[in-house]
Amino acid sequence: MKNSTILLLALLLSGCFQGESQGSDITASLYETYDEYKEPLLSKRRIKHADIQALIAKQKDNPALTIKKVGTSIEGRDLTLISMGSGPTDVFLWSQMHGNEPTATQAIFDILNFFRSDDFKSEKAAILESLTLHFLPMLNPDGAELFKRENRLGIDINRDALRLQSPEGQTLKKVRDSLEADFGFNLHDQSTYYNAERTEKPATISYLAPAYNYEKEINERRGNAMKVIVFMNNIIQQYAPGQVGRYNDDFEPRAFGDNIQKWGTSTILIESGGYPEDPEKQEIRKLNYVSILSAIYSIAKENYKQISLDAYEKIPENDRKLFDLKIIGATYPLLGNNYILDIGINQVEVDKEGHGEFWYSSRIIDQGDLSTYYGYETFMAEGYTIIPGKVYPEILNADMVSLADPRELLKKGYTYVRVRNISKEALNSPIPLHLLSPGYELPDFRLEAGKNPTFLLQKDGDYKFAVINGFLIDLGEAAPSVLNQWGRKNAMIFR
Repeated sequence: MKNSTILLLALLLSGCFQGESQGSDITASLYETYDEYKEPLLSKRRIKHADIQALIAKQKDNPALTIKKVGTSIEGRDLTLISMGSGPTDVFLWSQMHGNEPTATQAIFDILNFFRSDDFKSEKAAILESLTLHFLPMLNPDGAELFKRENRLGIDINRDALRLQSPEGQTLKKVRDSLEADFGFNLHDQSTYYNAERTEKPATISYLAPAYNYEKEINERRGNAMKVIVFMNNIIQQYAPGQVGRYNDDFEPRAFGDNIQKWGTSTILIESGGYPEDPEKQEIRKLNYVSILSAIYSIAKENYKQISLDAYEKIPENDRKLFDLKIIGATYPLLGNNYILDIGINQVEVDKEGHGEFWYSSRIIDQGDLSTYYGYETFMAEGYTIIPGKVYPEILNADMVSLADPRELLKKGYTYVRVRNISKEALNSPIPLHLLSPGYELPDFRLEAGKNPTFLLQKDGDYKFAVINGFLIDLGEAAPSVLNQWGRKNAMIFR
């Protein structure tokens, strides 16, 4: 990037955003004051249509908003468009086209709370006099009800832009066409296992200015989307440095993003990925809020136009080489020989009934030489030997499980406990030991992809660490109690 471009971006991120009342960078102010506008009723990812309907109802007394039903889902849930502002430039934001991708839906309601407040008056006036903003949160409420990607028809709405068989897709196209939106923000979540290319950092936010033809040509509309993305990338770099990715821009003729770009709306795809120690994606929600609001302000002021397109291609591409836990260089005894293995483990979520909560059923994803992969947590296991866990010799009653000392049992090599009268409703163990019914026959230990990762790591004759259901537990004398380490994690029940 040329020095002049660097200087320009610095100005855009500082001097151009000096609010009259704040006297400081609006981006920093938005980040610092976020908790004042965060919608407290949306604190977990598994939100449903009823949750946002209650929040929309609370907004109906706001004279600054126009709220109207614009469609229904297959199962009859309302699709609502919320509009504000009087400017000539229309900006259209839609979220949760995939039912299990709710991060930006939460951020939209944070943004609505921001506009309802009495703060940032000059900035909000600049936005609402130049732009008309339109929000369509939770485009796929039937999928959200089950926390699944597809809609009730079982299709990916984002591949229905041509055939338009889903009422949700029909609504999206109808609203886009009626607005002839100048800018569109296509808001999604992506797998937490994406990383920024050739780095160990997660792709916390990924962007794409979709192509509108196979040749990937760049016209003014697509170029404007690229410029806004460069602007947003520079904001995210302040708070999650190195944690931004860029999607491959191969043209997908069935996709809404590609077609909305083709239909004349500068389209910006935003994907919310992973962030360390943020299972509910609340820090990523905050980054959505800050970067989207700052981008909207940039569009209102039109200063994004001065950004060079060259910087867009410099954003690293998305890669998918992250594990939740990566163990490096452990010794694995097999049939009389020792082998050195890396092990890649993912802590897989399984929804509970009602799709409001989840438990973990972790899996080994790969093993061998994983030197080109990374982990949210990485353990250097040179000198440690993988040892299968044992079954505790006594059978406990169910009411005794909570009295067991898992740390002491793990240090003795026990990873399984037999339990009488396990409740039929119980899905997972409340302690970091797997529970077995009295008659369950534990299969021989095998370390391979697809298996539940449970074993001990031995060094100098002692069990130093345990891996239980894919979570690493330090058994050292100075380590905190296992239950304190455990947090929301769980072990399995085998009946």
